[in-house]
Amino acid sequence: MTTAAERSPRTYQVRTYGCQMNVHDSERISGLLERAGYVRAGEVDDNPDVVVFNTCAVRENADNRLYGNLGHLRPVKDKHPGMQIAVGGCLAQKDRGDIVRKAPWVDVVFGTHNIGSLPVLLERARHNAAAEVEILESLDVFPSTLPTRRESTYAGWVSISVGCNNTCTFCIVPSLRGKEKDRRPGDILSEVRALVDEGVLEVTLLGQNVNSYGVEFGDRYAFGKLLRACGDIDGLERVRFTSPHPKDFTDDVIAAMAETPNVCHSLHMPLQSGSDDVLKAMRRSYRSERYLGIIEKVRAAMPDAAITTDIIVGFPGETEADFQRTLDVVREARFSSAFTFQYSKRPGTPAATMDGQLPKQVVQERYERLIATVEEITWAENKRLVGETVEVLVAVGEGRKDERTGRMSGRARDGRLVHFDAGSYAGSIRPGDIVHTTVTYAAPHHLNADGEPLSHRRTRAGDAAEAGRSPRTPGVLLGLPTVGAPAAAPAPTTGCAAH
Repeated sequence: MTTAAERSPRTYQVRTYGCQMNVHDSERISGLLERAGYVRAGEVDDNPDVVVFNTCAVRENADNRLYGNLGHLRPVKDKHPGMQIAVGGCLAQKDRGDIVRKAPWVDVVFGTHNIGSLPVLLERARHNAAAEVEILESLDVFPSTLPTRRESTYAGWVSISVGCNNTCTFCIVPSLRGKEKDRRPGDILSEVRALVDEGVLEVTLLGQNVNSYGVEFGDRYAFGKLLRACGDIDGLERVRFTSPHPKDFTDDVIAAMAETPNVCHSLHMPLQSGSDDVLKAMRRSYRSERYLGIIEKVRAAMPDAAITTDIIVGFPGETEADFQRTLDVVREARFSSAFTFQYSKRPGTPAATMDGQLPKQVVQERYERLIATVEEITWAENKRLVGETVEVLVAVGEGRKDERTGRMSGRARDGRLVHFDAGSYAGSIRPGDIVHTTVTYAAPHHLNADGEPLSHRRTRAGDAAEAGRSPRTPGVLLGLPTVGAPAAAPAPTTGCAAH
C-alpha cells in the first residue's frame, strides 16, 4: 500500500551558475521536473527532496564552488533520507565520474547533451539506491523540445542554436557543448509565438555564437532573416540576441536591426582584447580594426545604439603595450557597459599551457585600471541621456535598493537599467507593464528617473505577473516517469480511442 508520504509530491530546487544558456537550461530542468510530478520548493525551504546543481566550467573557481556547496549539503542529506542531489551542466560534462568519486553522496550526474534524461536518472537512482552517471558526447534531442518553466512573465529566452564551432584558446565551452547545431527557423518562430501568446513582450535569441546561425543548413544570411521574421509577430515588442561573434557579423544583420521596429538597438559583442597580438593568441579570427568597423556601421545605422562587450585582462603573454591597446579600443568604442574578467586558467584549454602566464598582482592592477576606464566612459555615455524620455519594461528584482528608495526598476529599450519613481501610479504598476519616464540622473551602471512618469501602459505580461502565472512551453516528454500522487484514472472511452 502507498503511504501518505509516498503519495505527496516530491519538491525540487535548481541552483544555477554561469551564462544565459545555463539560466535557460535551468528553466528546462524545472519544466521537466514539474511535468514529471515534482513541485518547486519554497524560497525558504532548506530541505527539498531534490537539489539540482546546473554548473558552469568557465571560471577557475567553478570546481571549488561546486564541491563546497555539495559539502554543505551532505549533513542535510544525512538527516533527510530520500533526498537526492543531481549535478548537471558544463562542469558535469567535464568531470563526469569524478564528481561521484569526490562526493559519493551525489545521486545523479548528467551532461549538457542529455538534460531530458534527468527525471529517468533520478528515478533509477532512487530505485537502485546507487548513483547514476550519464554523459552523452552529442545532443540526443534539441533542448528546446523539452518542457520549460519560464522564470519571467514578460521576457523569455529562446535558443536558436547550441554548441560552437570556434576554437578560442581560453574557452572550454566547445568541448563541453559540442559542435553548433541549429534549429529550423519555423521551430524557433513557433516557440516565440507561443511565448507571446502567454503574454511575453520580449524575447532574447540565444546561441553560443548566435550570428553564425544558419551554418548547419548553409545560409549565412539566416540570422538577419530570423530577426526580420520576428518583426512580423504581433504582440512581440522587443527582440534581443546574444552573443554574436565579430567574425560572423554581416551588414544584413545591421540592416535587419535598424529596419525591424521591434528589434532593440542594443548589441552585446565580445571584444576580449584590443591587442591584435593577443587576439591572434586567443585564436579570435578578427582584429581590432574589424571590430571597430562593425561598431561604426552599427552607429551609422542606429545612432542611439547601446553597445556592450566582454573583455579579458591578463591573457598569457599580454604585455603592457597590449593592455594599453585594449584601453585605446575601449575609449574609441564608447561602450555603454562591459563585463570585465581576469584571465583564469582552465585545464583542458590551450591557453592553460601557454608560456607567459602573468602574476596575479599584474593582472589585478591592469584589471583595476580597466574598470576605472570603462566606468569613466559608461558614466559619460549615460549622462548624455539626462533629460531624455525612455521606455521602461518594468522588471522584478533588478533594483536591490528599490524598497529603501521607493523606486521601481526596469530596462530601457537599449538595455540600460532604469530606476524610476512611480509617482501617482504607485501601486498600479506591475512587472511586465510599460512606463515612459524622463531621465533625471546618471550613474556608471544605471539611470534614475525621479519625476512623475509620463505614461503607464498595463500589459498582458503585467496581468500574468499580478495573477502569479509564469509562461510554460510544453515541449515533448516521452516515456519519462512521474512521481508523487498517481494521476486520476481516465474516464472510460469507446471506439478507437480505447485502443
